[in-house]
Amino acid sequence: MINSRFDLPADPSIKKILIIKWSAMGDLVIATAAMEDLHRAFPDARIDLHTTRPYRALFEKDHRLSRVLTDNVRSFSGILAWLRSVRQGRYDLIVDLQSNQRSRTLMAILYLLGWAPPYRVGTHPEFPYTISSGVGRIKISAFEIHQRALAAAGIEPLTPRPCLSVPETSVRNARRLQAEHGLHPGRYAIFFPGSQAAGYLKRWGGDSYAALGQALVERGLEKIGLIGGPDDRDACNAIEQTLEAPWLVNLCGATEMLDIVPLCAEAKLIVGNDTGTSHIASATDTPMLVICGPTDPLRVKPVGEQIGAIQADIDCKNCYKKQCAKDHRCMKAVTVEMVIAKLQEMQSL
Repeated sequence: MINSRFDLPADPSIKKILIIKWSAMGDLVIATAAMEDLHRAFPDARIDLHTTRPYRALFEKDHRLSRVLTDNVRSFSGILAWLRSVRQGRYDLIVDLQSNQRSRTLMAILYLLGWAPPYRVGTHPEFPYTISSGVGRIKISAFEIHQRALAAAGIEPLTPRPCLSVPETSVRNARRLQAEHGLHPGRYAIFFPGSQAAGYLKRWGGDSYAALGQALVERGLEKIGLIGGPDDRDACNAIEQTLEAPWLVNLCGATEMLDIVPLCAEAKLIVGNDTGTSHIASATDTPMLVICGPTDPLRVKPVGEQIGAIQADIDCKNCYKKQCAKDHRCMKAVTVEMVIAKLQEMQSL
């Protein structure tokens, strides 16, 4: 039976904790706030994370975690490996921040095998959890869902935004790139103009970012930096080819995921699409504006008081479709002038 009247930090028997969070990158970064709250509530406990292999690099040197598990639970052998790992871990508490059908099934198997710990926290109000946020399919942000799940367990959610553990190697890489490209603190902006290939409709467009870069330089910024991963290379290269400007620095493919944090921490401002790299940047104090169209900013905007969102008020917004029959109008309706005005409203310019 699900019961929200718990005070787990007061239970001295909780010594080993497993957190489950697989994807996507944005949601995983958001979950680092809950990880920080768990670490604060159980400072002496061993905390392990089960995630997916592409995101292992985000947590390999995280001081809050003892182990990062990446068993592929989409295969039968991976499921068996995961079950063995959990059994051997002898966890006292599992916090399932994924809580989708697959993770709930795995938790149910643990329970039926008699290997489940006494405390099982989930963000879905159904078996096999003993403690739940109770939100079910309510359309609220992942951050709020995590906060409610922690609160149901008596864990005070105090961390207001993502909290990434950045290794010294990432700081050195960022400083090297700043020195090589003349990115002086407070005098450059960072753009995230791409998105994963399947989410191309979330892109504002190379021409728009090029025009915005020109406008920001005319307003006094020295440089504009472009950051992205392999799926973003075409978007970044298109902007570079359009501008051919000495003040544009194309860093796409030149950074590791955690290098983004120190690079963004010393930027004047950030502008990006609804993409995972925008969520990584939300771990800094730097003001950021996220441009939305087919996705709802109330649900996808990165977490933090320093972050704003802009979206055109048209009837087909928030459609969440993978293909568009309306000429991508939701993103085209967002003009450079609108973005500049929003940045000024945020006091970023």
